[in-house]
Amino acid sequence: MLRFSFIRSATGLASTCSRRITTTTPTTTPSFSSSSLFLRTMATMKALVYEGPGKRSWKPVPKAEVLEPTDAVVKLTSTTICGTDLHILKGDVPSVTPGRILGHEGVGIVESVGSGVSAFKPGDRVLISCITACGKCLYCARNLQAHCLNGGWILGNDIDGTQAEYVRIPFADTSLYQAPKSLADESLLMLSDALPTGYEVGVQSAKIRPGESVAIVGAGPVGMAVLITAQFFSPATIIMIDTDDSRLAVAKKLGATHIINPSKLAASTTMMDTVTSIISEADIASGEVPNKNMTAKPGVDVAIECVGVPQTFATCQAIIAPGGRIANVGVHGTKVDLQLQELWIKNVTITTGLVSANTTAMLLQVLRGGKLKPESLITHRFKLDDIEKAYEIFGNAAREHAIKTYIEA
Repeated sequence: MLRFSFIRSATGLASTCSRRITTTTPTTTPSFSSSSLFLRTMATMKALVYEGPGKRSWKPVPKAEVLEPTDAVVKLTSTTICGTDLHILKGDVPSVTPGRILGHEGVGIVESVGSGVSAFKPGDRVLISCITACGKCLYCARNLQAHCLNGGWILGNDIDGTQAEYVRIPFADTSLYQAPKSLADESLLMLSDALPTGYEVGVQSAKIRPGESVAIVGAGPVGMAVLITAQFFSPATIIMIDTDDSRLAVAKKLGATHIINPSKLAASTTMMDTVTSIISEADIASGEVPNKNMTAKPGVDVAIECVGVPQTFATCQAIIAPGGRIANVGVHGTKVDLQLQELWIKNVTITTGLVSANTTAMLLQVLRGGKLKPESLITHRFKLDDIEKAYEIFGNAAREHAIKTYIEA
C-alpha cells in the first residue's frame, strides 16, 4: 500500500509537470526529481527492514498511515524480537519479501483511527496482538484466528510490522487490547506472542493433565512460556531440555522440576534412559516397590517441541510414551523426518499449529491478578535505535545468555 501511494504521488507530479505552460518561465529553473520531492514532503519514520536472506537495515521509510476505515496507527512504546524473525532472516519464510518491515509484537499509544474503529481512540494505550483478526470470516467464527481470511499472521509477514516507530493495525477493534495502567510494558509485551503461543500451541494442544510428565524441548522464550503456563494444570514432572546451561538455570527458577543438557550426557546414555530415570526417581526415593502391572512404559506423557529444527523434533519422537502427545510449536524451515514406523503402534498424537491469540484476554486477566511474571524472561534491554545490536545479541543467544529482548521506542 505504501508503494501504491508513492506511485500515485509520483504520477500526479509528472502529469502536472507535463501540462502546457502559458506563463513566462525564468531562464534558469531549479532542477529536482519527483522522488527527491516526494522524500522531502512525505512524513517518514525509522524501521527495521528485511532486505533479503541474511540482510536487514534500520532506515527511514514512509510513515504508517490509516488506509482503511478499520485501521488504527499505533506509535510504539516497546517492541521485541521473536525467534520467527530470525527464521525470516535466514530465508525460512518465503512469504516475507525484501522491503518488509519486520516484527509482530508491541505495546504503544494509538495515534489515529479510521472511521470504522469504535473500540479505540487516539491516546489509548494498547497491546498489539501478533494475530490480526477480522472477527467476521469463517475461521474467526471457528475461533481459528490464525487462519483469518482477511488477517492472521500478517504483521511483519504480509504487511509491515512493529519494529518501527509507528505501525498500521488492520481490524483494530479485534486485533488490539486495552492495556491496563497497572501493567508495565515489560509484562504486556510477552502477551503479544510468546505467552499465548506457548499456552495455545503447546499446553492446550498437548492437553496436559494433573500428575502427568511433560518434556519441553527448547528453553527459548516460547519454551519458557510453555513452562510457565503448563503449571496451570499441575503436571507432576516438567523436564526442560536445552544445550544452554544459562537458560536451563532460568527454567529451574521458573518451575522446571528437572533439566537436561543433551550435550553433557554420557556417550552410553540415551535421552530415553535419562527421561525414564527422572520419571521413576520419585518411586525410588519413596522406597516403595511399584506394581509392575501399574507402571507405565518408558517415556513422557507429553513432549513439546519449541525450537523448529529436525534434531529437537526427533528428540520428542524418541522420548514419547505410549498414548503420549507431541505438540510442535517451533517454526520449521527445513523438512523433518517423521518416524511413523515406530510411532504408529504407540497411539501417539501429534499436533501442529500457529497461535490464534484467542486466549490473550484470559492471559491478560491472569497477568492482572499477579499470577504470572513474564517480565522475568527479559534479559537484555535496548533503545529502538539500537535494534540492530539487539538482533546481534538475540541471534547469538547462547553466547550472550539472552532469552528475551526488550526494545524501548
